[in-house]
Amino acid sequence: MAKSDFTFRRYKDGDGTYGNMGMDIFEQDTTYKCPTYVNRTPPCQGSCPSGEDIRGWLSIIRGTEKPAGDTDKFEYAFYRSTDANPFPAIMGRVCPAPCQEGCNRNEVEDFVGINSVEQYIGDNAREKGLKFDNSATDTGKKVAIIGGGVGGLACAYQLRRQGHAVTVFDNHKKLGGMMRYGIPGYRTPRDVMDHEIQRILDMGVEVKLNTFIGKDISMDTLRSEFDAVVIAIGAQAGRNIPIPGGEAPNCITGVAFLDAYNDGRLKTVSKKVVVIGGGDTAMDVVSVARRLGHIENTHENERPENIILNQTAQDVAITAQKEGAEVILAYRRPVDQMPAALHEVEAAEREGVELRGSLVPVSIVTDENGRATALRVSKADWSTGKMEVIENSEFDIECDLIVSAIGQGGDLKGMESLDNGRGLIDADKFYQVPNEKGLFVIGDIVRPHLLTTAIGQASVAAESISHYLSQEAFDKRPKVDVHHFDLLQKLQETSLQPEAYAHQDDWGTDDANFAVHNYEDRSANEIISAEKLFLGHFENTPRNLRAESFIESENIIDSYEERFKGLEQETAEKEADRCMSCGMCFECDNCVIYCPQDAVHRTKKAESTMGRYVYTDYSRCIGCHICSDVCPTGYINMAMGEH
Repeated sequence: MAKSDFTFRRYKDGDGTYGNMGMDIFEQDTTYKCPTYVNRTPPCQGSCPSGEDIRGWLSIIRGTEKPAGDTDKFEYAFYRSTDANPFPAIMGRVCPAPCQEGCNRNEVEDFVGINSVEQYIGDNAREKGLKFDNSATDTGKKVAIIGGGVGGLACAYQLRRQGHAVTVFDNHKKLGGMMRYGIPGYRTPRDVMDHEIQRILDMGVEVKLNTFIGKDISMDTLRSEFDAVVIAIGAQAGRNIPIPGGEAPNCITGVAFLDAYNDGRLKTVSKKVVVIGGGDTAMDVVSVARRLGHIENTHENERPENIILNQTAQDVAITAQKEGAEVILAYRRPVDQMPAALHEVEAAEREGVELRGSLVPVSIVTDENGRATALRVSKADWSTGKMEVIENSEFDIECDLIVSAIGQGGDLKGMESLDNGRGLIDADKFYQVPNEKGLFVIGDIVRPHLLTTAIGQASVAAESISHYLSQEAFDKRPKVDVHHFDLLQKLQETSLQPEAYAHQDDWGTDDANFAVHNYEDRSANEIISAEKLFLGHFENTPRNLRAESFIESENIIDSYEERFKGLEQETAEKEADRCMSCGMCFECDNCVIYCPQDAVHRTKKAESTMGRYVYTDYSRCIGCHICSDVCPTGYINMAMGEH
């Protein structure tokens, strides 16, 4: 045995003493940490109910991420966007955009107008006649979807992309669900909506309208004829106000009110309308009521409640001389705490709706015929953060029609066994009905929320269904469960994919072409916060606003102009350019410019793509951390280990 074998010491004197690692890192310009490139999820994507790769399509529009070949960037952005959401033109108009609330740009001056850029993507795709790919190999499996709203149609879209045959059953005469029957047309233009629905149907989706599963066809029959079934029926049964007198004939639900209006049956309302609630449905009801106006001396058969409840239509002739309706919204919390989108609240006030907060409904005052004549309320005090009803504060709000917009449930006739006791259906994290293999459920019937929430659930359910049909175990869902940028997929798209690994003995290599080097993808686990960004890089740049139609109170009757006008191409590009690309390189060159050792270099143009713009020469890096400090997006992380 060689002498050196006896004198070798793995540990030295003092190695057992705890030291200061922070000092070790910077001592003598050497470090234990060098830069690596870490992709994290930006908060816009993390808070997007549809799970869109928002940063991705904004990067495409701003020109940072280049399409392969000669593909137009807006076409490329459309397909990136619709990987998660097949309704960009509609959702760009109506989604209240929680993505914007989470936008890190709020720490600079104002959020990026994500929904306005998305609307442009959708409108441009419609103008260009872009279609969805339908080239997936047929799997021979059949899936039934009950409900043709956004959730059901989005699920049909995702399943067709996987090659499954899909049949959509809906109990209406037209598809669209709450998107058509629950939101007024001046917010969801029917021509735009019909186009985006048809694009999905063109993929080969079969449709059966005016068909109520549970009545016209039993659930057992459907489950026996299809390999899997998705329940996406929405929550289209409104909740009546649970107070004495709530059974009065002129007390109706917001869901029923909007359904009658959007179906073309309801053309006028009563003279004095009170709406109870503070959410988006309540805002739609008050805005529609103001637009419809009222007619004096209406025949009993033409009263709004009779039209709504009896499924008849008002005579067009009676609407010739409309007058404005007095519309009051009563909400139990203060007005500034209403959950409705702020721009909808502001628009309602501008259009002549009286908003009254901190009012608790007590009872409904009725006349000798049992009709409601007033809503009796008490004042509430919220100064302690909790509701305290003020004693002896009751008063009456006179009315001819009361609309309750306080919640929704589902119509589960024929599916009673699935009712969880709240008029809804339970789902597990894979959107399968518990203990019901092959039966899945998505959308408002799980939990009433946003249209975009149903779209996000549709993506997860479609993945789960494919695993189920292939008799595979369901994959564990990621912590950040959205559509992520995939560097390997991008490299394959640009023919830059790694070489095949031949099991060489190249351990610790930083230059072999079978590996993707110094890149870590944490996007499925982490959302990057503003604290990790270099906010000083970003100049104050005002948001590029969509033009909004400001309709004043005196001109509101029968005014159905679309509320938001879309951006022009140049403005959409400018707004996309405000994106800070949180968690992903956007090619600012700061790391290249400020590196004192000339250790950071641009990747050769022929080898460069999104996520591969720069690399570090570790033989020159001294671990000074400057590149990380000046990285605006938080993409550079000092975590490469000991140098």
